[in-house]
Amino acid sequence: MTVDVVRGWLRAADRVVLLSGAGMSAESGVPTFRDAQTGLWAKFRPEDLATEDAFRRDPRMVWDWYAMRREMVAKVSPNAGHLAVAAFQQRHPGRLTVATQNVDGLHQGAGSPGVLALHGNVAEDKWLDASRPCCLAQTPVPGHPPSCATCGNLRRPAVVWFGEMLPADVLAAAEEAAAACDLMLVVGTSGVVYPAAGLARATRGRVVVVNPVASELDDAADVVLRGTAATLLPQLLED
Repeated sequence: MTVDVVRGWLRAADRVVLLSGAGMSAESGVPTFRDAQTGLWAKFRPEDLATEDAFRRDPRMVWDWYAMRREMVAKVSPNAGHLAVAAFQQRHPGRLTVATQNVDGLHQGAGSPGVLALHGNVAEDKWLDASRPCCLAQTPVPGHPPSCATCGNLRRPAVVWFGEMLPADVLAAAEEAAAACDLMLVVGTSGVVYPAAGLARATRGRVVVVNPVASELDDAADVVLRGTAATLLPQLLED
């Protein structure tokens, strides 16, 4: 089927969900985790950097690696795909919900409202252990990582590490949106990371996969469009 057919589905849909993965931001210059040559994990094992155990074992190393990621993300901009999504939402308030596996904040930077950031945001911090009154009463002491001056509690990146649960409220909102939508656009995700990938299999609406390469969700799709987010989304989402 052609882009025009999907555009017709979008015009007829009262509720749309866009589920985005790492490929959504690739054209902004954010490398994907699973690129064997240039990906962010090419020189490191995930268990050395993206687990709570790793952080407790060597908090400085993990903090500094995420600081590098923050610097990288701060230098990139939303691409044409992000901008097309945000523009559609501005023209059609309440019709399209963004649920993203990405932690780069580019959907938010493009102007998309109410983004459901399933895996958190790399630009934000939170306390490693449950915050005590002292943690909330004073500014963290600068460091690698910052810490509470009284109890020593550490700040950590506000992202979902391997082995952690997704934020319950965010996941519930995404599941509700997926269950109620008429059409889901699955953009730039490999479809191997659950529970996020399960949203595409749970919806009763049509599923359109937008990806330049094969994904694990192609079999769940009514239509697969081979192409990138920055190329195809402006075409699909224009009125």
